[in-house]
Amino acid sequence: MRGMLSYDAMETLRNTNEWMGASARAMASYPLFAMIPTPMFKVLSAWGRVTERSFARMVIKPDWDIPPIAGTEGQDHLVYVEPVVRRPFGNLVQFRVARREPMARRVLLVAPMSGHYATLLRSTVNSLLPDCDVWVTDWQNARDIPVSEGKFDIEDYTGYLVDFMKHLGPDLHVVAVCQPAPLALAATAILAEDEPAAQPRTLTLIGGPVDPDAALTDVTDFGNRVTMGQLEHAFIQQVGFKYRGVGRMVYPGLAQLGSFIAMNAETHAAAFRDKIIAEARGEGSISDKHNKFYDEYLAVMDMTAEFYLTTVERIFKNFEIAQNRFVVKGRQVDIGKIRDVAIMTVEGANDDISGPGQCVAALRLCTGVPDNKKAQHLEPGAGHYGIFAGKSWRINIRPMVLDFMDENGMTPDKNRIKRLRGMTGPGDTRTPGPEERDSRIAV
Repeated sequence: MRGMLSYDAMETLRNTNEWMGASARAMASYPLFAMIPTPMFKVLSAWGRVTERSFARMVIKPDWDIPPIAGTEGQDHLVYVEPVVRRPFGNLVQFRVARREPMARRVLLVAPMSGHYATLLRSTVNSLLPDCDVWVTDWQNARDIPVSEGKFDIEDYTGYLVDFMKHLGPDLHVVAVCQPAPLALAATAILAEDEPAAQPRTLTLIGGPVDPDAALTDVTDFGNRVTMGQLEHAFIQQVGFKYRGVGRMVYPGLAQLGSFIAMNAETHAAAFRDKIIAEARGEGSISDKHNKFYDEYLAVMDMTAEFYLTTVERIFKNFEIAQNRFVVKGRQVDIGKIRDVAIMTVEGANDDISGPGQCVAALRLCTGVPDNKKAQHLEPGAGHYGIFAGKSWRINIRPMVLDFMDENGMTPDKNRIKRLRGMTGPGDTRTPGPEERDSRIAV
């Protein structure tokens, strides 16, 4: 009951701030106050609008809102978001492009379950859709999952990835972003041993903590400083009566959001101050950069307690993936069994969440993969978000990832890939520049 009271207290605090913002916005917007020669009421109204919007979007799952894809025939192709495999804790979702033939590249984006929804990868999906058929793992908010559905920890997460890969078949390219990188590696190793024919053709790991001990960050430092007992006592709470998952033990999204903001508190404070000033001057808009970013950043979801705790204990404390000791359902997962999958890692030089060295450790673990099927890239000046959704991704990383897929595609017949690419619309058919080719380093 203590955990439930804490959960409801956080929700009450969020709800109160949303109400205060709405009240300030309504009160300061009375036409009568326009006659008073002071900017105070404009600033109060602006503060209210920004505050109300900020706290309201914390409990709303964003829409995918994928724009149409331009076609070579002069018509736009609408994109439909369709679940193809439904599971209690997460769905496999396809972005179906209407009236378009299947693409040569079939990509599964493995979204992180680290406090944000899979829609955090919206811009990544947008950038890949013109050249690929795309699926994504769409994880569910734990507060909305009834207790009767049982537990969900990192072993169950890995099992979901295995099932999703098997469902999509072997001619697949898997891209795991951030938190799921080590578990995607483990899922691929399970397929390599159990069903080699179902393995993906390539596995691209972007900014993931495969070996958290390889580079110290605030995240790894926190994991080293606290005990599991302290972590469970301080952060694990019980979903209140307001949601379908009442009684489920979770790591609340609001608690995770507080940790995210604390890591760059000054930057976030400045962003909100500037937004309030812009609103007071009449220069703000619904679709400005601030709202686009924070509509996604502030929308958070709860994780099951067992998933959060096993991630911290087994990935960050015991280094089970880094030391190739990961166990799923009582069986040892040997990453060295991976032999036929090309592996690529991408890191950001300024990544303060998964520092450089944590992700590239995957190449060391893949002892069965030939050197000519391994690649790594360190993006200069890029932070964590930039390597999968920012300018660095769009300009430098995305072309390299697509080239890596083509070089290790479903068939050595490159002409077939070119024919399919030409048949299906606006592909990335240009020749990469020397700066792109040179920045992909074979290991």
